[in-house]
Amino acid sequence: MSDFVARAIAARREMRKLFPETPLQKNDHLSQAFGADIYLKREDLSPVRSYKIRGAFNAMRKHLAKVAGADEAPAKFVCASAGNHAQGVAYVCRHFDVDGVVFMPITTPQQKVDKTRIFGGDNIEIRLVGDYFEDTLAAAQEYCTAQGAVFLAPFDDDDVIEGQASVAVELLEQLPDPVDMVILPVGGGGLSSGVVTYLHALSPETEFRFAEPKGGQSLRAALVAGHPTTLTKVDSFVDGAAVARIGDRNFAALRDIPPAHVLAAPEDRICTTILELLNIEGIVLEPAGAMSVDILTDLADEIRGKRVVCITSGGNFDFERLPEVKERALRYAGLKKYFILRFPQRPGALKEFLNILGPEDDITRFEYLKKSARNFGSVLIGLEAKNPKDFPSICERMDAAGMSYQDITDNEDLSQFLI
Repeated sequence: MSDFVARAIAARREMRKLFPETPLQKNDHLSQAFGADIYLKREDLSPVRSYKIRGAFNAMRKHLAKVAGADEAPAKFVCASAGNHAQGVAYVCRHFDVDGVVFMPITTPQQKVDKTRIFGGDNIEIRLVGDYFEDTLAAAQEYCTAQGAVFLAPFDDDDVIEGQASVAVELLEQLPDPVDMVILPVGGGGLSSGVVTYLHALSPETEFRFAEPKGGQSLRAALVAGHPTTLTKVDSFVDGAAVARIGDRNFAALRDIPPAHVLAAPEDRICTTILELLNIEGIVLEPAGAMSVDILTDLADEIRGKRVVCITSGGNFDFERLPEVKERALRYAGLKKYFILRFPQRPGALKEFLNILGPEDDITRFEYLKKSARNFGSVLIGLEAKNPKDFPSICERMDAAGMSYQDITDNEDLSQFLI
């Protein structure tokens, strides 16, 4: 038994003092859809609704054991996070009855701030610093240097990786039959590096596939370059995995992965997966937590007849985001489009446009942007259809009527600014 395996097993054993193992559940809906045995490892059902509590617990317990052996007083623990890591650290600080300081961006939604405060209680102090995470991280590290505090990294840390590997320890205990494939979401790489290292040692026949948000493929970029590299632009929608650079220690454990085994999950498609699991299964997942399920679509031919485990890494979904998720899901499904139409300023023009629409087409937005000429005005129009095949005929009827329009649905810059 390797040292890493032994440490991961010890982490899992100690973790039972904090919370029970998360369930491994066969999902009949997904199994039937893909012709495979699909299991979900429900990290969204941990006390803080994500796996992040594992790494925080393991790193904190090992530090406390070390200072106790040296007869030192425990220092404050510090982290920088706008979400799951913050909540995990807060929960564990209260468990060990130690002091913690959680640095969060000023722009963090109040719901996440409040939840972190609830988990940590009187054991933590929350400091809102910086508009961007990089500013928050710098402030946390400066505080650690000045105060002699202990910084708890979210993923690039050996003890954190070891703690996240406890997911794999539980997995093999819960499903003794061979696991053909494990699908892992990737942000900074803490979960994936821990699970891969453990399963390589004890279940070498298991294959892996990795899901990254399309707008933040830091692992794939590192694999192609041969070393961690910083992305110049990251889409923040999948906030639990929107990481510009894979961790150095994490990449060391993942560097032999074929780049083709790292799949991009489109942000809009993730929204359809979130809604599917919510509406059909009653499972609430955040965008990062849904990624492993989302890429099943891309693996349909590979997984047929196999036993597959998807790690649903988190369920901290702010329902204030639901309208955006529904909007993006409709756009991905081709059921909603936005047009800028050059609309004539005369009586009857609106009625002519309405006659172009079919009986099941719905106007969801109609907004004059500005008058570009005395007789015409630019109009932003949102249309929703029952079938994506309806839109080509709508465009044909607008063309036949001589209407000037532009489809901006897939124009990222324009749609973000106007919609």
